[in-house]
Amino acid sequence: MRTWLIGLVVVLVAGPVVEAQAQGRGRGRGGGAPVGTIEMLRPGLYLVPGGGANSLARVTDEGVILVDSKMPSEENYEGLLAQIRSVTDRPVRSVIVTHHHADHTGNNAAFLAAGAQVIGHAQLAANLDTYTFEPRPAKPDVTYSDEYTVRLGGAEVRVLHLGRAHTGGDSVVFFPDLGVVATSDAVMTVAPGPLVDYAGGGSATDWLRVLDAMLALDFQTAVPGAGTPLTRADVQVFRAQLATVIDRARALVRKGVPADQLLSQIDTSDIGWSIRVPDVEAFRAELVD
Repeated sequence: MRTWLIGLVVVLVAGPVVEAQAQGRGRGRGGGAPVGTIEMLRPGLYLVPGGGANSLARVTDEGVILVDSKMPSEENYEGLLAQIRSVTDRPVRSVIVTHHHADHTGNNAAFLAAGAQVIGHAQLAANLDTYTFEPRPAKPDVTYSDEYTVRLGGAEVRVLHLGRAHTGGDSVVFFPDLGVVATSDAVMTVAPGPLVDYAGGGSATDWLRVLDAMLALDFQTAVPGAGTPLTRADVQVFRAQLATVIDRARALVRKGVPADQLLSQIDTSDIGWSIRVPDVEAFRAELVD
């Protein structure tokens, strides 16, 4: 098991970026780690960490298909472009955003102004209507319901909505010819643990079905919303761990544990992370038989 398993932490919301994600509050100025150095995952597919969420760049002779636009700031936007330009002089043609939180969508407006199309799930666009993060990310100009395919320069990228998980507008991005899937925050293996954004349409129990559908795809490498790339086995471990946490929470609900004590009583000492639930009442309601 990988070293990303960490000590027990029980939290509702941790840190300013997570608070902004879950509550839609705060002022995004590109906080956190700066945009990192681009690295090749497969020929033609590159990971750019830092500056918010992981970004993936699929490079073709006709342009770049980008996954996620990072936290809003000119520094992050220019830093991301500089890393992409270090491997290609082709422009970014399409930007796929995987859910509405600002670390994934923060520079949508800049890419739209530069002439790129921005693609996201319909619920992502709806969530942005009530998202109070400042500056509010621009909406995608292309939305979809179940599946959308981007084709450019001989590359095919599948954008899939597999159900409610981290939010109700999550997209999983599949590169079928490369055996790589971008999971966004539907797989969260770094501290302090997965966040269920009920205000954004998320669901703890539906999350398991999303992971099952993801694991039905033919991939060997999974790129989470944050952290280092994972193997298929890592995703399977995360799915098993999330199921265990939900089962333990459900058992506590059956015993009559009140909502204000539920999270603190879920034993995750053998898991290494704690589920983050800003709306505990909604979480408890999902667990009632």
